Amino acid sequence: AALNDLEIAHVAYTADNIDIRYAHLALAVTDSPEVRKFAETMISDHEAVNAAALKLLDKLGASAQDNFLSQTLNTNAEAIINDLAARRGADFDRAYAANELAYHKAVNNLVEATFIQNIENAEVKALFKQGLEIFRVHEGHAEMMVKAAQ
Repeated sequence: AALNDLEIAHVAYTADNIDIRYAHLALAVTDSPEVRKFAETMISDHEAVNAAALKLLDKLGASAQDNFLSQTLNTNAEAIINDLAARRGADFDRAYAANELAYHKAVNNLVEATFIQNIENAEVKALFKQGLEIFRVHEGHAEMMVKAAQ
């Protein structure tokens, strides 16, 4: 099912909030300075992108629309959070890094290959392109953490 711009915006907002939740969990569990720094960056960057998205929606007089994909992301995130929350030490750090890499790859690919191609509003499309640049950096950082944890 094709999503409209407001549904796409909700998926992105949801994905950002999920990564913020993962990062808060990491801050509560990890003792690794590198993981803590990465988690702090995730919170800061994803909150900033969400704030920009809300500002743009307000400017456009629109609201993001919940949809099947947003709901699926939230459902899947609960299982991941429960799994991560049961881990400690290096086991947590490895699992968190691996999840961040997989999550950023999946979301970035969805944004690049599908969402940006189908967004109609030029300002919304520009915000997605800007966010993708930031989140590709996150993906690269997560990949380095995964390699370092092996």
